[in-house]
Amino acid sequence: MVQTNTNYDAGSIQVLEGLEAVRKRPGMYVGGTDVKALHHLVYEVVDNSIDEALAGVCTRIDITIHADSSVSVKDNGRGIPVGIHPTQKKSALEVVMTTLHAGGKFGGGGYKVSGGLHGVGVSAVNALSEWCEVEVRREGAVHFQRYERGYPKAPVKVIGKAKADDTGTKTTFKYDPQIFKEEMEFRFDTLVQRFREMAFVTRGVTIHFLDERTQRRMTFYFEGGVTSFVRYLNRNRENLHPVVHVEKDLEGIGIEAAIQYTDAYTESVYSFANTINTVDGGTHLTGLRSSITRVVNDYARKNGLLKDADPNFSGDDTREGMTAIVSIKHPDPQFESQTKVKLMNPEVQTYVTQAVGEVFGTFLDENPQAAKAIIAKCLTSARARDAARKARDLVIRKSALESLTLPGKLADCSERDSTKAELYIVEGDSAGGSAKQGRDRHFQAILPLRGKILNTERARLDKILGNNEVKALISALGTSIGDNFDLEGLRYGRVIIMTDADVDGSHIRTLLLTFFFRYMPTLIDGGHLFIAQPPLYRMAYKNQVKYVYSDKEKDKALKDLGGGDKIGVQRYKGLGEMNPTQLWETTMNPENRTLLQVTVDDAAEADRTFDMLMGDEVAPRKKFIQTHAKTVRNLDI
Repeated sequence: MVQTNTNYDAGSIQVLEGLEAVRKRPGMYVGGTDVKALHHLVYEVVDNSIDEALAGVCTRIDITIHADSSVSVKDNGRGIPVGIHPTQKKSALEVVMTTLHAGGKFGGGGYKVSGGLHGVGVSAVNALSEWCEVEVRREGAVHFQRYERGYPKAPVKVIGKAKADDTGTKTTFKYDPQIFKEEMEFRFDTLVQRFREMAFVTRGVTIHFLDERTQRRMTFYFEGGVTSFVRYLNRNRENLHPVVHVEKDLEGIGIEAAIQYTDAYTESVYSFANTINTVDGGTHLTGLRSSITRVVNDYARKNGLLKDADPNFSGDDTREGMTAIVSIKHPDPQFESQTKVKLMNPEVQTYVTQAVGEVFGTFLDENPQAAKAIIAKCLTSARARDAARKARDLVIRKSALESLTLPGKLADCSERDSTKAELYIVEGDSAGGSAKQGRDRHFQAILPLRGKILNTERARLDKILGNNEVKALISALGTSIGDNFDLEGLRYGRVIIMTDADVDGSHIRTLLLTFFFRYMPTLIDGGHLFIAQPPLYRMAYKNQVKYVYSDKEKDKALKDLGGGDKIGVQRYKGLGEMNPTQLWETTMNPENRTLLQVTVDDAAEADRTFDMLMGDEVAPRKKFIQTHAKTVRNLDI
């Protein structure tokens, strides 16, 4: 019998004072306590400096990760006010740093446009930090306050002089290991991508980023704004026309967009609200997409490029090969949550549709050659989509007739609860045989692929559906593909790519990742895709056997085993070299294995990278190989 607390009275009601609510429920404020939330702490502080840039009073932001993993964010904005707050009777700096929903973004006086909407950002960071220090240069003085786990150690004090024109804020914080308990660290590349995006959508601001742990540094400054962003994304693609730039102010809402069609087969569209990347889109993205579809259809009808009998282009047809950025600046943005992943303001859709429609419509009218190239691409896309639909229907009908939807090569598991089941995608029959024998048949299924699957970066869906290996994969997963993709149908909670630790294995893994990124991104977003980590070496000395997964581990194991030259070292080049028991022990047993979860921290950067590595343009790929050749390890000659 479940015991309950029967004394539910006034004394049972818990009141969380000040920032205790943040420490108790960090997920409500920064999205959790994982590595993504850790990076969100940095974004919240940098967002405040970006707000100063949007107000036209900040031109430079310096971000530094220090050797102890503390982070400093310094700007040359106005500096947080330090005078005594009229109602709180303490320094306004202390109020901002220690009080939820306190800031200059509510009354409309401090900021016209702001990314930090809820006023919990910097105070939440303070609450979740082991310690935090703020220096404010303002009114000819340097003001300072230190906090530990959200509480000030002393009142704000003056620690030095500053020139009259030297203003700004420097915030330094060290995340609290009591909150972020797992071993994690800031990723330079993740932060770089975010800062690059911020610089693109905030023209005229210089963002300098230094990582003192590795001495890596990057500086961003883009005079061209979102137009520069689109050019950056398309630098490995063949463009059909110059970038179309939209910039309008409607009812106090700033709207900026940049659009360019390329020879790619997928769309690359990203949306921002007050410089924040709204990864789940929202009303501004809906407005952009619907406007493009309407303008393209209107132009095609008006100029006889679509016949009366032809149906209108669908949204998918008009967006194939389109790269676009839409960025809005709104005085009162409504987001779905504190982590600001989706914009909800309904009026934004109308204004974006109007602004983009006018400019893009005029561009097509004034550039008939570019317009014809865009319409021709839409026509090809529509035909290919129709062929893909017929191919997909044929696959579905065939499956229904055979009453068996699973491919013959799949060794399925007996578990019917998809959350407990796993699918291993392995290369070749040799590794497939070992995996089938070594697995736990109760919850692990094996799908061997023969040879390399199609490079889906260079093919449309109709061609992809004609590839037997891809068909087997789609059939095994149970989600369908393209317009019909449905995550509810997923038959395995974990989809694990398991390939050899050699060049061919890496290539197959990249081909599979390209396919999932382009045609099943929801699978990645839902946290279902993983990469298995087979060992690189088997080390044996007397009766001891050790499996290691990197050269660094190998060197350590050589010392630990203490056998000198007598230690037997076997380098595994393929999964087939391991017997079923070894494969189970090292790579498939949940008790011992290491799985890397595939995530897409920054879709725009992933888009550009896949395009560069797997697309048609050779020159960027050659440059990439030449740049990174010296850092390659374990290359098979």
